[in-house]
Amino acid sequence: MPTAIDELDVTRQPIGLDALTAGGRPQVLRGVCRHWPIVQKARESETAFAQALVAYDNGSPVDVLHMPPEVRGVVGYNATMDAFNYRHFKVSVTDVLQRLAAYSRHDSVPGLAMQSALIQGCLPGFAEAHPMPLLDPSVQPRLWIGNNVTTPAHFDSSHNIAVVVCGRRRFTLFPPEQVANLYVGPIDFAPTVAAMSLPHLDEAADPRYPRLEEALRHALVAELEPGDAIYMPPVWWHHVQSLERLNALVNYWWRPGAYAGHVPEPGLEALMHAILAYRALPKSERDAWKALLEHYVFNDADPAEHIPMERRGVLGPLDASRVARLRQLAGKDKKQP
Repeated sequence: MPTAIDELDVTRQPIGLDALTAGGRPQVLRGVCRHWPIVQKARESETAFAQALVAYDNGSPVDVLHMPPEVRGVVGYNATMDAFNYRHFKVSVTDVLQRLAAYSRHDSVPGLAMQSALIQGCLPGFAEAHPMPLLDPSVQPRLWIGNNVTTPAHFDSSHNIAVVVCGRRRFTLFPPEQVANLYVGPIDFAPTVAAMSLPHLDEAADPRYPRLEEALRHALVAELEPGDAIYMPPVWWHHVQSLERLNALVNYWWRPGAYAGHVPEPGLEALMHAILAYRALPKSERDAWKALLEHYVFNDADPAEHIPMERRGVLGPLDASRVARLRQLAGKDKKQP
């Protein structure tokens, strides 16, 4: 059985961002945004929530997924895995809410999911009225709205705080080392870009996925209500299930220090380069490169402790200038002739 995610009631025990992220473990933050006006409206009624949100809408188009009723709202592939099981289109936030209201009057309805809308682009003024107390205002929030939709296990390479603002969501998290037991689909052809686990979590008995049961033994789970948030560290797999006919979530992705602001994500970029550079090599060569990577990247010891500080080059403390130099050496920022 999954274990409950550690929880902190921030209304009684405040926590800072450094303390939250230091352990590299997920954390539920009960009530951290319960004071938000939009949360208060959601606790009043779905209609009050929708009306309050529409008041911010400037009509800008947002990304929306539309799934046929037979897939039960689970984002994924079609039967042959040569396409995805949803249609993609763009409408306004108001239109999304109107469609969800219409669907709520029926039993068998399509799955509808508004995905990762940058709030400053579609709901001007919302972020200022709903500040995240743990983050700098420069970290831009994104909005997710839908009905009973499930996003299978996937990971982000950034830190992530997600706030439930309407409805309820169940989060099931898996530590990074469970990747081999999650049966992840293609990493270069994935629904909503992020590589996803193929089995549903209720398919542990499916003979196609014999190791899923082992992954579930390591799973962590929590259900969040409006005003609750969850912190998810980078590369933790998370399966997210919306439990109501109207659900909404605001999330914040960020990378600290020298890694801030680089696109694409440096970890994913490095993974693709590593597959290209090492995957097809003979085992003896892979083992040799593995030793180098362990020494220079993954070992907690300082690989340059024997070199004078002023001569350590890119092995010195990783600041913005060294990040720029590394990207130049990697061929990412070469000047054009």
